[in-house]
Amino acid sequence: MGGMGGISEMPGITGTPDASDSEALATLHRVFGYDAFRGEQEEIIEHVVAGGDAVVLMPTGGGKSLCYQIPSLVRPGTGIVVSPLIALMQDQVDALRALGVRAGFMNSTQDFDERRVVEAEFLAGELDLLYLAPERLRLDATQDLLSRGKIAVFAIDEAHCVSQWGHDFRPDYLTLSVLGRRWPDVPRIALTATATAATHEEITQRLDMPTARHFVASFDRPNIQYRIVPKADPKKQLLAFLREEHPGDAGIVYCLSRKSVEATAEFLSRNGIEAVPYHAGLDAGTRAAHQSRFLREDGLVVVATIAFGMGIDKPDVRFVAHLDLPKSVEGYYQETGRAGRDGLPSTAWMAYGLNDVIQQRKMIQSSEGDEAFRRRAAAHLDSMLALCETAQCRRGQLLNYFGQDPEPTGCGNCDTCLTPPETWDGTVAAQKVLSTIVRLQRERGQKFGAVQIVDILLGKRTAKVIQFDHDQLSVFGIGEELSEGEWRGVVRQLLAQGLLAVEGDYGTLVLTEASGAVLRREREVPLRKEPKKPVSAKASSSSSGRGKAKAAVAELPEALVPAFEALRAWRAEQAREQGVPAYVIFHDATLREIVTAWPTSVQQLGGVSGVGEKKLLTYGEGVIGVLAGLADGGPATQTPGRTDDADPGADHWPEMDAEPEPEDDWM
Repeated sequence: MGGMGGISEMPGITGTPDASDSEALATLHRVFGYDAFRGEQEEIIEHVVAGGDAVVLMPTGGGKSLCYQIPSLVRPGTGIVVSPLIALMQDQVDALRALGVRAGFMNSTQDFDERRVVEAEFLAGELDLLYLAPERLRLDATQDLLSRGKIAVFAIDEAHCVSQWGHDFRPDYLTLSVLGRRWPDVPRIALTATATAATHEEITQRLDMPTARHFVASFDRPNIQYRIVPKADPKKQLLAFLREEHPGDAGIVYCLSRKSVEATAEFLSRNGIEAVPYHAGLDAGTRAAHQSRFLREDGLVVVATIAFGMGIDKPDVRFVAHLDLPKSVEGYYQETGRAGRDGLPSTAWMAYGLNDVIQQRKMIQSSEGDEAFRRRAAAHLDSMLALCETAQCRRGQLLNYFGQDPEPTGCGNCDTCLTPPETWDGTVAAQKVLSTIVRLQRERGQKFGAVQIVDILLGKRTAKVIQFDHDQLSVFGIGEELSEGEWRGVVRQLLAQGLLAVEGDYGTLVLTEASGAVLRREREVPLRKEPKKPVSAKASSSSSGRGKAKAAVAELPEALVPAFEALRAWRAEQAREQGVPAYVIFHDATLREIVTAWPTSVQQLGGVSGVGEKKLLTYGEGVIGVLAGLADGGPATQTPGRTDDADPGADHWPEMDAEPEPEDDWM
């Protein structure tokens, strides 16, 4: 989300700006190598350059970074970027310096002498951008330092961290309202990749930006295919998904608990998928090492809690998988948005089951928040469940959540569009479940969880059924028309629709106020039909036209692939020599532009989208040398070794442990 998102995904338009073009557009061309802004970028930038405040909601990969980087370069003084991503600041600064931008950062990873050098550069006017963590900006010493220099703009990145309703809440963000009072003449721009209308309003209020102009871009990411599959054996389902659809690709797998993170990473590694764990329970050195590998190595999978991910600008993350249900649609959208930042086909895959619903309900009930907090958390969960259970277009459901209009005919690139689910009248099935719960409570004064309810309906004489004489109930065996998996699906959907509730530490099922209408036949209950077996990733992949093809070369003619691979190998060597991620040299998108244009001189290379003045000077001769050495200025006939790109990545935030995994093996 932070970092150089705007740099990696600009449109491939070549040419030279006219003299009449704005200074911002000239800077875009000179520094970043692009000749046109995208969407609302130009309007946002011109507003901030003119001194106006702005609140910007733009999806991950939409180019938010340029909205404050260019004003920092155009306006006199230094742009101050407030970012929570301490672990990424070095990479962000390295990327900017590679473009010829004078950038620096100040955070707790530096010693006294390093900070003194940065302070001197700022006071001397030798920095275009200075990155600060909110914790450091809160210090009187830092504010006094800034008062002694010239500030071009304040950029508040990841502005949703100000919201106390979000899992990314950072208390230090609440102090940032001081910026407008202490520096009233310096424009402020607050940016986030995800926010509902309520969070949007909260950002505006808490940062004290009442006169800010608001910009809301489209939240559609058409290159991401959203898929949610029923849980059967989730680790094996994940392994099949990776083997069939994303062999050798970089990606992120999210799990709810640290224990699950460790187990999943070990499982994947044991089965030939190179994977590392990441969570706040690991020591700082291990986290840093795993993050560094993810940024710099080809095709590594990180299995993580939500402690990993914000700020990742790695363009070639080809998939984001969830093995546990996210707490909110905002969290889900933010996490899945880390895939496909280069605009190439990517997958957001999730395995979802009954116990996900039960566990999330239990966590809300047992939370330490007040009643208002629990109501808000329940509303977030309800929206997430609606996304999981919808029979309509999932992309449309996401866009509706963020207050935007989807395509009325569906997106054509999510599981519900590619293979529309069947629905059925589940009213009678719902009545059987509810009646079983009623009889247990009224006749026996007992409450049980989903496993016992399903066993009673199926007529299973398990030890527990016999122990409590549940085989004597009138409802025993009345549900043999459905399988165990189908009954669990019914219970899951009744929970999602608010026709059942979870109670107590053991996740027992109880009726709700809405249950009576179903039992009295006053309300119908439409349900999604449970698939007989999970849809294979391979079949779904074929539907989307992706198959096993590598997205990085999918748009290139076959004859140009060897040259593309040769440039990637050259880039990897440059990155190793300089000790930086490969993205600092060039992104895959720029390498595709280069091999397509096939420049034969440094001057021609300067016309390629994504090659600014600094990179042309630093790498121009090397690129031309690689192309010239392949096949006399034409496509090469041999394929050099492949080396994938890598970009910056994650933070080191404290993490709350999730609830212990339930004893019932619902997976």
